[in-house]
Amino acid sequence: MPAMGMPIVAGSAVVGLALPVFLVAGWPVKGWVLGAVLWAASMCLGLLLLRLRVGADSLASSGAVAFGLVFRGIAVMIVAIAVAATNPSVGLGAAAVYALAYTLELGVAIMAYFTGGPR
Repeated sequence: MPAMGMPIVAGSAVVGLALPVFLVAGWPVKGWVLGAVLWAASMCLGLLLLRLRVGADSLASSGAVAFGLVFRGIAVMIVAIAVAATNPSVGLGAAAVYALAYTLELGVAIMAYFTGGPR
C-alpha cells in the first residue's frame, strides 16, 4: 500500500480551489460545502479503514475493510442523489466537487502505487 499523504493533499487541493470557482461563477456555495463535507467524511472513513489489517490471517478485518470501502461510495451517492432530488444545483455542485477531488486522489494514489517502493 502506498502512503496516502500525497493523494489526500491533491484531492484536498481540488476542494480548496473549487471554492473560488464557485464564488466567481455564482454557483451555490452550499453545493461546495456539501461536496467538501462529503470529501472529508469519505477520507476520514478511508483513513480509519487503512488502520485495519488485511490479508488471509485476518479475514474479519479484511471483510470490514471491503464493506467499508463499498459503503463509503454508496453513502456518498445516496447523499448526493437525495440532495439533487430536492435542490438540483446544490446536488450537482456537491457531486462535481467530490468527483473531481476523488478522481485526482485516485490518480495520484495509483501513480504512487506503481512508481513507489514498498512502505
